[in-house]
Amino acid sequence: MKKLSFFIAMLLLFSGTLFAQVGINNDNSAPDNSAMLDVKSSAKGLLPPRMTTTQMYEISSPAAGLMVYNTTLNSICWFNGSSWDIGANRDGKNCGTVTYGGQTYTSVIIGIQCWMTQNLNIGGAIPGVQDQTNNAIIEKYCYNNNAANCDVYGGLYQWAEIVQYLNGATNTASWNPVPTGNVQGICPDGWHLPTDAEWTILTTYLGGESVAGGPMKEAGTAHWTSPNTGATNSSEFTALPGGYRNSSGTCINLASNGYFWSATTTFTSTAYRRYLSSSDATVVRITFPKVDGFSVRCLQN
Repeated sequence: MKKLSFFIAMLLLFSGTLFAQVGINNDNSAPDNSAMLDVKSSAKGLLPPRMTTTQMYEISSPAAGLMVYNTTLNSICWFNGSSWDIGANRDGKNCGTVTYGGQTYTSVIIGIQCWMTQNLNIGGAIPGVQDQTNNAIIEKYCYNNNAANCDVYGGLYQWAEIVQYLNGATNTASWNPVPTGNVQGICPDGWHLPTDAEWTILTTYLGGESVAGGPMKEAGTAHWTSPNTGATNSSEFTALPGGYRNSSGTCINLASNGYFWSATTTFTSTAYRRYLSSSDATVVRITFPKVDGFSVRCLQN
């Protein structure tokens, strides 16, 4: 009977502590009245779960206030109830450089994302009148077949080429199965093609599609035609107006418009893109034929 009474007493005591404040310390002090969990130490820290941006976004139904350490951005991140937020103002800082195909690309952190600050320029140039093909060689168009334009504005690519014909994808056929996770495509290791949703994260962070072009566009008229309305490049994204190559092989709109692919398809022969114009500060989200050639920006995993 005594053993039973002792067991019951200990059970009641333990049950009570489940709903009490908890203090973790080495000085036997009581937890602060305002805290359910009070950790005190002068020699060690509190270590939250560590994961990449990709792993963080894979957390199902995160609770408001959920906190992780993002190893991609080297920063504490938390879920604010509707989206992931960054624990410190990292805007304008870089997340490293990458040398790829003989060219070094710099980067910039914008909100929770890390973007390349140059248009991708990888592959061997082919004439604009030819379609890019699935031949295990990355191919690009240089505006008006002029290599100097690739040096400044990067290459132009058909959609199937940027995804490298993954899972049977072509400019006229959908991939099967639809890939899960990041699509690296023609981006270097550790980087991927941004999805439509990831472009939206960027433009939403910069104030919405009606104004995001301003902080994204390179300021001035060194590469953009006048008036380059609203351009401040305050995000340091440094969008450049590489124009595009249309389905007939003609290149148009160099210096007046910048067009950027996403990895997200809409129908068998179309995919989402974003474009910016020298005449306003908007970022336009629209679907377009995969056979056209647009610029590419890579996003860090």
